[in-house]
Amino acid sequence: MENNKWILELECKPDFEMAMKRVYAWYEQEIIDRAPIRFSAHNEEFSHKDIKPERKWNSLKDRWFDAEFQVESYMDSIKGRKFLAETFPVFWPNLGPDVYAAFYGTEMEYKEVTTFSIPIINDWDDIIRLELDMQNKYFKKIEELTYLALERCNGKFMVGFTDLMPGMDCVAAWRNPQQLCIDMCLDPDKVKQLGDLACRDFHLIYDHFDDILKKNNQLSVTWMGIPSFSKMHIPSCDNSAMISIEQFEEFCLPSINHEVKGITHNIFHLDGKGVARHVDIILQIKEINAIQWVQGMGMDTPILQWVPLLKKIQAAGKSLVVDIQLDEIEDFIRIMDPKGIMLCISADEAIQPDIIKRVEKW
Repeated sequence: MENNKWILELECKPDFEMAMKRVYAWYEQEIIDRAPIRFSAHNEEFSHKDIKPERKWNSLKDRWFDAEFQVESYMDSIKGRKFLAETFPVFWPNLGPDVYAAFYGTEMEYKEVTTFSIPIINDWDDIIRLELDMQNKYFKKIEELTYLALERCNGKFMVGFTDLMPGMDCVAAWRNPQQLCIDMCLDPDKVKQLGDLACRDFHLIYDHFDDILKKNNQLSVTWMGIPSFSKMHIPSCDNSAMISIEQFEEFCLPSINHEVKGITHNIFHLDGKGVARHVDIILQIKEINAIQWVQGMGMDTPILQWVPLLKKIQAAGKSLVVDIQLDEIEDFIRIMDPKGIMLCISADEAIQPDIIKRVEKW
């Protein structure tokens, strides 16, 4: 582990130090005593089943922007919980996946468990409207959520940073994903101009929030729940599922290369088989330490059909984050080498100790 490590004393995570040792071994495609495990439930951070009756909002936006509610809801959700294996109690300020784009003026549409950006570039002349505004309502709300969580977290939970998606995913939020695909063919120079703009301030924004967290003894962590004592980032390019390998290399690769520079731990979010067509290019980026493989639903399950892809990623010297089902564990561990694999498993707390024992045999 790095020399600048520190131990967080957390009521619900007494084994924090050992868990972090396993995480750091995983970053290096190594293993201490077993593969790391993260337990989770889908959209658990959005579970508002215990909303107090006195809580009322005029709109979903008002609920999303209610910082007290967001932090209190998280604190209520972890009361009495045990965070086993490499599962950490992490509150991360969240206004949806396109909040980075919103820092430049995009407005958002609010739903129950997510938000969607409203494209702001309807004509190329609109590019002039895009300017980072660290005083706008979205940026200030993320700051407010961060500071409020830091006030409440002592000894109870970790505080992370929001979902930062620059590059072509940000451009897609500004322009519209389908239109962007057309633009790549008809106006490639304009697309590159937007791509440069979407990356220009990334490290300024990242460092702004990282400095706030580090000054308050926090690690670098966000929605994936995998911490680092240095800097951790989750680069992605979900929109690349709709483009060719040549277009990925031309339009997406430059922004990804810019994002990962100076970041100690980069975990690339490989969202489905459409994005996976670009994996050979992604694996060549030396700054990327790990790949989170998201296989999708329906015919894209079970996980075993993706074993050749997973072994290819391992052979390239990259660690893996893999979601698997309970009934897939034995078959998966029989086929795969445990080094550099983190398992993400949705399971009730009562059966988690048994799952850990099953993985220990790997």
